[in-house]
Amino acid sequence: MSEHKPLRVLVYSDDLSVRAAVLSALGARPHPDLPAFEYVECATEPVVFQHLDAGGIDVVILDGEAVPAGGLGIARQIKDEIFQAPPVLVLTGRRRMRGSPRGRVPKRR
Repeated sequence: MSEHKPLRVLVYSDDLSVRAAVLSALGARPHPDLPAFEYVECATEPVVFQHLDAGGIDVVILDGEAVPAGGLGIARQIKDEIFQAPPVLVLTGRRRMRGSPRGRVPKRR
């Protein structure tokens, strides 16, 4: 048992499977030198700001592909509106399409 209080990590995505993947990838305690993580899951932008306004969030992880409010826009709003905001990580990326070369995003038609 750790002597430190858990880090509260807010995870935002409109997609439950993305939130589950983040929690699964990080686990309850990603590194022995860190305290345990306590996750706060959010599926909508207003709930993200309710938690941030209430305080106590140590790290924010945002889905850059979330709809209708994407993670990049929320990250900008956090930076602009929240004094001493917690660190923010925005997840971006898409699965590579079969046949597309590495490092190139397929053009939309």
